[in-house]
Amino acid sequence: MSTAQATNNDVDAVIARATFNEKGLLPAIIQQFDSREVLMLGWMDAEALRRTYTTGRVTFWSRSRQEYWRKGDTSGHAQFVREAALDCDGDTLLVQVEQIGAACHTGTRTCFDGDVLEPVQGFSDGAAGSDGAAGSDGAAGSATAAAENENRQGHDGE
Repeated sequence: MSTAQATNNDVDAVIARATFNEKGLLPAIIQQFDSREVLMLGWMDAEALRRTYTTGRVTFWSRSRQEYWRKGDTSGHAQFVREAALDCDGDTLLVQVEQIGAACHTGTRTCFDGDVLEPVQGFSDGAAGSDGAAGSDGAAGSATAAAENENRQGHDGE
């Protein structure tokens, strides 16, 4: 989205391209514009998308309260829109913002700060080392090698 005033035709075209779920909602990933840090995920219906697109402030639809809420109106932790894009299927919105204060209602910088998980890490053959092993047991490398071997043999994974 540019700094120019959005016209009704522009926003109507964006809403027409968006694919809302069966409840009329679209997931919106909120990302800090300069660091690319993922801040939160919220939900928008067509009107929340319209408000976000035309006002420069992020507006969500609250699924629990069944009402619109503009980030920062009560907390002061506002989100100012810098850019926005629909994904390739039109079923997810990425909004790049200038975040003022905490993004999460718990007071943390992002909604992903509180429950960091430790999954097994996967590596491509080039990043894992000469034997393809990701760690001392080589499990991740073996899984990667097996998947790549299946792809070479024409297996489509279904």
